[in-house]
Amino acid sequence: MRFISETASDGVREQLFTLGEIPGVLWTPEGAVDARPLVLMGHGGGQHKKHPDILARARRFVTELGFAVVAVDVPAHGDRPKVEEYDRIATENQARIEAGEELAPLIAGFQALVARQTVPEWQATLNAVQQLEYVGAGPAGYWGVSLGCGLGVPFVAAEPRIRAAVLGLGGVLASAEDAAAITVPVEFLVQWDDERVPRVQSMALFDALASTEKTLHANPGKHGEIPAFELDSTLRFFSRHLG
Repeated sequence: MRFISETASDGVREQLFTLGEIPGVLWTPEGAVDARPLVLMGHGGGQHKKHPDILARARRFVTELGFAVVAVDVPAHGDRPKVEEYDRIATENQARIEAGEELAPLIAGFQALVARQTVPEWQATLNAVQQLEYVGAGPAGYWGVSLGCGLGVPFVAAEPRIRAAVLGLGGVLASAEDAAAITVPVEFLVQWDDERVPRVQSMALFDALASTEKTLHANPGKHGEIPAFELDSTLRFFSRHLG
């Protein structure tokens, strides 16, 4: 793990790093010297590790909860190079959609492919970050919606260090088996008028989670229109289960 820059503002220290070929960012309270809970955040499709939605949530996790937050660019996003195979699949999928095929199964298949790479990358990221004295090997959580959910479900299922997760805007098609392996508390977000993931598939994914403590938060609106108040709920959720 190699840090390449460090800045601080409003009580939050931001450190950009590389882990092999993986670019990432770590946020911690300014002046932090001891261990604290950690949240790994998975960004959405077409976004990156410092997308405004990620940044806004990360800063509140740090300033209001005292947590550490880490995010990395998933393959073919942010500061990572394009992946020829992924570009080819995206082009083929667009043609299939234009020919009348449903969008959701194509998204699910693509996310399942990418998850084979991201799950071990995120585990390596946890390994590296938790070795830092000002993060430590304490409780860890996961936050991710849309692509962050599609990649996050197999990650949470495979990673025993994750004690709680916020997921959503994802469907069951590629995730049912992994969802059945998740037993940690989950807060699950659904947009009732989601044009990318059919409501019935989101509900099926929620139902497939084996967690005995799971809550469904359904709000009106399209795929990217999560209400701002859901962040307040997320803060309370992680405070209960990680803090």
